Amino acid sequence: MLLHELVVTTDAVTATSSRLAKVAALAGLLRLLEPAEIVPAVGFLLASPRQQTLGVGWKTLSAVFSVHAASPVLTVEEVDEAFDALASAAGPGSVATRRAVLEDLAGRATAAEWDLLTRIMRGELRTGALEGVLVDAIARAAGDPVSAVRRAAMLSGDLGETARLALTGADLEAVGLRVGRPVLPMLASTAGSPTEALASVAGPASVEFKLDGARIQVHRQGEDVKVFTRNLADITRRVPEIVEAVRSMPVDEAILDGETLSLDEDGAPRAFQDTMARFGSEAVSDTALRPWFFDVLHVDGRDLIDEPLHVRLTELERIAGPWRVPGIVTDDPQAAEQLSRDALAAAHEGVVVKAVDSVYAAGRRGKSWVKVKPVLTYDLVVLGVEWGSGRRAGQLSNLHLGARDEDGEFGPAGGYVMVGKTFKGLTDELLRWQTAHFPTIETSRDGYALHVRPETVVEIAIDGVQRSPRYPGGLALRFARVKGYRPDKAPGEADTIQTLRTLLR
Repeated sequence: MLLHELVVTTDAVTATSSRLAKVAALAGLLRLLEPAEIVPAVGFLLASPRQQTLGVGWKTLSAVFSVHAASPVLTVEEVDEAFDALASAAGPGSVATRRAVLEDLAGRATAAEWDLLTRIMRGELRTGALEGVLVDAIARAAGDPVSAVRRAAMLSGDLGETARLALTGADLEAVGLRVGRPVLPMLASTAGSPTEALASVAGPASVEFKLDGARIQVHRQGEDVKVFTRNLADITRRVPEIVEAVRSMPVDEAILDGETLSLDEDGAPRAFQDTMARFGSEAVSDTALRPWFFDVLHVDGRDLIDEPLHVRLTELERIAGPWRVPGIVTDDPQAAEQLSRDALAAAHEGVVVKAVDSVYAAGRRGKSWVKVKPVLTYDLVVLGVEWGSGRRAGQLSNLHLGARDEDGEFGPAGGYVMVGKTFKGLTDELLRWQTAHFPTIETSRDGYALHVRPETVVEIAIDGVQRSPRYPGGLALRFARVKGYRPDKAPGEADTIQTLRTLLR
């Protein structure tokens, strides 16, 4: 198949807000793919190539210059081969190799195809066709029940491979849980308080500490232990202490779900940034990671994924008691509230409330698991704004956010220091408003952003902050999203970098 077909389809998907229309367009494309094209094409549609890491960033892509092809000739398989070459480039000369591959690819692509490819490589396709839409499209194209496609994708952890099986007539019911092959993690919805969360699950619940760590899934088969991230990347070699902890358990086969974080000398959790630095490093470090487990999906030949949580917790206690996340089973709101206070006092994020009769819905964000953590809001000042892409093309989207520098640590006292960016939480109405507003206070612009006078105050919700060398203030916002603009507030009333710094542990 020509890559041009993906361009036409993604344009059509981006242009409509109708989920049914998106599904129909994607299903039509999927039916035309050859078997060898299915896995790569699904990766392209999700802006998540099957190679995972291409070693290509914004700076590299922006430096590529080539005269594009006048008409479509590039195929899906040729793009996949080029991505293989990018991913395998290593060692001395790898920068030049990637540059040559990109320039060749750009020269064989039309301008529209190259625009699509750069968005895929940057992971920013933004067509509004998220994984759930693509699951529906695969089911329609293959004539399979959506539930069968969804379950196969959850248990295999690979939507591309699930699409290949479905579209080539394989039996999706044969896809099952397998030790050593990661599955998509179950996710939690949110509530404003433990009492509200407990009411939403309607009955006794497991109320557990919500740790500020990194999600892990650990598979053990005999002495062979594999550790995966929430995105299903294999990081076993980086975390020998987790491997040894799981090898010490009285079990031969197991699949465990949990978190890991590093602790300080007093046993308190270190900052999230410290955990992630250790978690992502190939180098040996003195900062040890401690695993905490809150679920078990398989034990010694027995799948537990469809068993109720109370059964899974009994097995978890038996095989991993010392490594369990702290928690209680209760239907008492006061007990749930107290556990939440205990978690916060111990410097954790909050609690997760889970219905004890719930099954493990891999890859889904359902109502059976509900997380509760304090929402922090701050008034910040917009310093700049970037042009959007995909459905937001032609609109000003990603905000550059600044905190007031009350003490003049980073310039004149009362100035502003950048602490992060966000495009989350922006409604269509806000996008229209800021696209009209910010050019009226523009001070300069570069290829992708407007810089503006620091006079527009916006209320931002965050989950916290973390140390970061990326911004001059030495910290960055975590999970920032827009709650709304505050025309009632002057920029001098914005929160300060000094206030944000108190959130660092």
